[in-house]
Amino acid sequence: MNRTKYIFVTGGVTSSLGKGIVSSSLAKLLQARGYKVTLQKLDPYLNIDPGTLNPYEHGECYVTEDGAETDLDLGHYERFLNVPTSQDNNVTTGRIYQSVITKERKGDYLGKTVQIIPHITDEIKRRIKLLGSRGKYDIVLTEIGGTVGDIESLPYIEAVRQLKWEMPNDCIVIHLTLVPYLSAAGELKTKPTQHSVKMLLENGVQPDILVLRTERPLTIDIRKKVALFCNVDMQSVIESIDVSTIYEVPLLMKKEKLDITALRKLNLASGEEPELKKWKQFVRRLSNPKHHVTISLVGKYVELGDAYKSISEALVHAGAANEIKVNLRMVHSEDIEKENGLDLLQGSDGILVAPGFGERGILGKIRSIQHAREQKIPFFGICLGMQCAVIEFARNVLGYQQANSTEMNRKTPYPVIDLMEGQKGVVEKGGTMRLGAYPCTLEQHTRVAGIYSELHISERHRHRYEFNNDFLDEFQSHGMKATGFNPDTGLVEIVEIPDHPWFVGVQFHPEYKSTVINPHPLFVDFVKSCLK
Repeated sequence: MNRTKYIFVTGGVTSSLGKGIVSSSLAKLLQARGYKVTLQKLDPYLNIDPGTLNPYEHGECYVTEDGAETDLDLGHYERFLNVPTSQDNNVTTGRIYQSVITKERKGDYLGKTVQIIPHITDEIKRRIKLLGSRGKYDIVLTEIGGTVGDIESLPYIEAVRQLKWEMPNDCIVIHLTLVPYLSAAGELKTKPTQHSVKMLLENGVQPDILVLRTERPLTIDIRKKVALFCNVDMQSVIESIDVSTIYEVPLLMKKEKLDITALRKLNLASGEEPELKKWKQFVRRLSNPKHHVTISLVGKYVELGDAYKSISEALVHAGAANEIKVNLRMVHSEDIEKENGLDLLQGSDGILVAPGFGERGILGKIRSIQHAREQKIPFFGICLGMQCAVIEFARNVLGYQQANSTEMNRKTPYPVIDLMEGQKGVVEKGGTMRLGAYPCTLEQHTRVAGIYSELHISERHRHRYEFNNDFLDEFQSHGMKATGFNPDTGLVEIVEIPDHPWFVGVQFHPEYKSTVINPHPLFVDFVKSCLK
């Protein structure tokens, strides 16, 4: 191939139709056909990145290897493709405007009036083509956040229009819409799709392929009607029916020949027939488990499942690897603080205390960890969950009742968790934490060394506070062992209790690296221990 091809995925009618999953599924199929593929997300909000967004607003903040705080859809991209993403795979309107204004301040526009067209749209086009310009990818799929008709998305749609005009043989647009079923009428309705496409046409963009989300199978008549009214051929009307798991979507899209249609419109060869042997095996194991376990996830954002998306998906991957169905029970940490709150953990085969920030619900997390430690229930603590395990051990084993993190109490006499040296003096919130991949050296003959089957690993981080090494010897002598360290700073990355069935806390976020093809070993071993 001489040049990179671009596929744009837009959405209409309503949000949350699954553009990210459809995009990831198509990318997986194209990858299986021998093409080098990457995915990109364009988000229409004015924040520079999702790092400062409340999880209730936007769900999980996903962190890449190079330390970018990004949209949770990048997690789907990595889980499907098994290929790391980077800073360039997620662009927000805030970042676009920041770049344009910086150039204006430097005088790059030579005093011209800075406008949406061409300056903002040119910057959007530059960001879109950035991944392709490096020669690493044959195809770049770009998902445009929001819904067609949103005022925030208009500059992105205009940029797509310009690119289709500038590179007519190298760009296609896939539009994802909803075909609702009206039970009173007893039929599927195509009018919302027609209006959505009409709105796209008003902005100068003709979709090449339509993917229709539906609860019921599409009839030939409906496909013909949509094709006629929306100016596409019949083969370009793709059914995306509801399925029991997102991991069935690539198989569904393969059946619908979405990948073949996209390649035909890009004038590319179909390549190898996707085998997807490992993927199908994963879906089979997921659909036909031999065992069941119940794991309680204790956190402060449990009302919104997307806040812990990578963790829940990592447990799905680990469950399939063990042929175990993981029944994930979301438990609000503040509810644990109430009288008889620990009753919420009854019947748990394992307890996972999730990451987070701030003091709200901390006591509930600490009580959950004490319960897991004393009742010998498998426990997994991630980031703040690991820090809470340290605080719990200090209070109830070392006898330091006022032990705390200086994040929660700056004046605690026993700061077993303290602000990292490099974070002291940092005032700005966005993108200033310890972010991205860092090395970790594991102690020999420990549980985690056996789980990883190696002593030198790399994991992703997102935190400001760390284990206070002034207390390390006391913890070690009383039974909580530090078993993973950053080789450059001595930062404690992992703690475990050897005489417990399974008690591991990690400062990093292993969930970010778990994929369908490579489930994370810590999650795999944790789920296995829950069955025992």
